[in-house]
Amino acid sequence: MPAPSSILLSPDDNVVVATAAIAPGDRLAGGVTAVGRIDPGHKAAIRRIDVGEPVVKYGQAIGRATSSIAPGEHVHSHNLAFDQGRLAIGAAVPPEAASEADKARTFLGYRRADGRAATRNYIGIVASVNCSTTVCRAIADEANRRILPKYEGIDGFVPIVHDQGCGMSSTGDGMKNLHRTLAGYARHANFGGVLMVGLGCEVNQLTLYGQSGAGAEKRHFNIQEAGGSRRSVERALGILEEIAKEVASARRVPIPVSEIIVGLQCGGSDGLSGITANPALGAAVDILAAAGGTAILSETSEIYGAEHLLRSRAVNETVAVKLDGLIAWWEDYVAMHGASLDNNPSPGNKRGGLTTILEKSLGAVAKGGRSPLTAVYNYAERVTEPGLVFMDTPGYDPVSATGQVAGGANVIAFTTGRGSCFGCRPAPSIKLTSNTALYRAMEEDMDIDCGVIASGEATIADLGRGIFELIIETASGRKTKSELFGYGDNEFVPWHLGATL
Repeated sequence: MPAPSSILLSPDDNVVVATAAIAPGDRLAGGVTAVGRIDPGHKAAIRRIDVGEPVVKYGQAIGRATSSIAPGEHVHSHNLAFDQGRLAIGAAVPPEAASEADKARTFLGYRRADGRAATRNYIGIVASVNCSTTVCRAIADEANRRILPKYEGIDGFVPIVHDQGCGMSSTGDGMKNLHRTLAGYARHANFGGVLMVGLGCEVNQLTLYGQSGAGAEKRHFNIQEAGGSRRSVERALGILEEIAKEVASARRVPIPVSEIIVGLQCGGSDGLSGITANPALGAAVDILAAAGGTAILSETSEIYGAEHLLRSRAVNETVAVKLDGLIAWWEDYVAMHGASLDNNPSPGNKRGGLTTILEKSLGAVAKGGRSPLTAVYNYAERVTEPGLVFMDTPGYDPVSATGQVAGGANVIAFTTGRGSCFGCRPAPSIKLTSNTALYRAMEEDMDIDCGVIASGEATIADLGRGIFELIIETASGRKTKSELFGYGDNEFVPWHLGATL
C-alpha cells in the first residue's frame, strides 16, 4: 500500500496535515479531494469552514478563518489568523474514560517503606556542592566496581553532581530551586538509599537536608571532616556497604499502574514531531491519566501561545490562575535579559506549514494529550496530584527533566526528530522518534519509531497504546536503549537562577 499523503491528527479536527506533496485531485485523509497543490507540512480543510469559525488541529483551535474555506482547500496565512481569545475553563473535549481493564493494570515495581512506588533500585551519591563532585564520582566508580558485583538486586550506584551549592545567595529563588531539586533526588523512590557528600564550608550545608530518607537510612558527611578526598572515598564505601545490604533485599511486586509518574520531554524536534511522536505520546498519556496515573508536562517557554488552551482544560480556577502566573513570570524574566517569549513562526516555520504561534506551541503541548489539567507545580516541587499536571521548567531538556525527576517522575518519555541522546538516572528514559529515517539511523539509541504514523502503518491511537505498554514494561524493569548505553550520570542539571557571587 502506498504511504498516505495526509494525516488527521484528531477526530475533532477540521483540517488534515500533508505528509507528502499533494496535487489537485488527490484524496485527503478526511475523504475529500484536494482542490489545489498542498506542500508537505501544510494544512487542508476536510469540511467547510466559515468566516470566523475556529480552525481545529490537534483537537484544539489554532486560529479563526478570515474567509470561507472549502473542503480540500489549502489552509494557511492567507485564510487563517491567530485569535487571542481564551476558551472557557473546562471547554476542551476530554478523552474517553479508561476501560476497567486499564484501571486494573499493574507493573512490577518496588514498594518502599513509606508506601511510594519505584521503577528502579539504585543507590545515590549526592553532592551538596560543586566542590564535592569529583569525590562523589570517585565514590560511585569504586562502589560500582567493588560493591555492586556482590548484590544482584541493586541497579547501580549513581553520582548526582552539579556546578552549584556555593558562590550564591543563601536565600532567594536560586537556593530554593537547588534545595528542592537535591531534596527531591535524595527522597526519590528509585533510590533505595542515598549518601550525601559535602565539602564542609559551602553555602548549601548538608544540615539543610536532615537525616532520614526513603528506604534505607540516608547518611551524609563532609570531605573536610573525613580528612580528605581518598579518606572520603574509603569512608563512603563502608557506609554504602551497609546501605547495599538493605537495598539489595528489595523485590519487585505488582503495583497499580496508577502509581506510574511519567515526565514528558521533547528535544531536537523536527517538522513531524507535532504530527507523529508528540500526539502519539499524548494518546498514551490519556490512557495513563484515565487509569489513575500521572504525567508531567513542562517546558513553560515552549507552551507560550498555547497556554490558554491548556488553561481551558484546568479542573478549577486555582489551577488556571497558577498557570497564568507562570506565564507572567516568564514574560518578566526574559524581558530582564532583553529577550522575548513571543516567538511567532519564522519564515522557515511558515514554509514548513506552521501558520500561528498556537499551532507551533501545540506541537509541543500535544504530548499532554487531551486530559484535564489537574495541578500546576513549581520547578522540582513534589508532584502529588494524579492525572495530567504541569511543572514550571525551562525548555532546555536536561534542566526540565531534572525538575520532573526531582518532583517524583519514575519514568521519562522523550520525543525527538533529530536524535537527542539522553538518560536521566535514577528514572529510565524512553526515546521516541518522529520519523523512521532517524529511527533506522540511530536504532541503538531509540526505543519506538513513531514515523510509522506518517507512513500509514499505524495510527496515533495504535502508537499511543504501544507507548503505554512500553511505559509499563519499562516501569517493570525492561532496560531502555539509553540505560543500556549508560546515559544518565551527566544529565542532572538543576535550574540555575540568581546571581553568581
